[in-house]
Amino acid sequence: MNDYGVKWNLLRSLQHLGCGIEVVSAKESAQKILERKPHGVFLSNGPGDPSAAPYAVETVKELLGKIPVFGVCMGHQILALALGGNTYKLKFGHRGGNQPVLSTKKVEISSHNHGYAVDQMSLPKSVRVTHLNLNDKTIEGLSVPELFCFSVQYHPEAAPGPHDSSYLFQEFISLMKKFWSL
Repeated sequence: MNDYGVKWNLLRSLQHLGCGIEVVSAKESAQKILERKPHGVFLSNGPGDPSAAPYAVETVKELLGKIPVFGVCMGHQILALALGGNTYKLKFGHRGGNQPVLSTKKVEISSHNHGYAVDQMSLPKSVRVTHLNLNDKTIEGLSVPELFCFSVQYHPEAAPGPHDSSYLFQEFISLMKKFWSL
């Protein structure tokens, strides 16, 4: 897990599903991460402007296609930057629970705490938008199946709730199993 300011409940959520976790610095190189032989890399949440972490973007670029990657919040933004997209500062940010997000299958009630968003027009055609904020149509999730990566802007581990998005952790485990069975 690349730590940009991880919340403990993210770690607990993955651990609850049987994942062994090793937290590494946000500045850990891709080479050092891959030397640890992880089954996947989780990009955590964190504060601030994702463009102020170019070292993280470069690391993720080097990991893409070599290992499954799942990002949340700032991890989502860093993944978007690594894929060639841009981010921008929201006028007021998204804060609090009960934020409606349209996924490919349903509307999820989600928890947010971020001031930046991914610019949809800047994303390469290979990036699939998977989730949209129903209030302002900002990108809430993306994936590139060929690179075994996906992300969401919000907090799927939110406690005490909502728990609409907890399935995303199981999707990450499934992605790792698929990748390593090839």
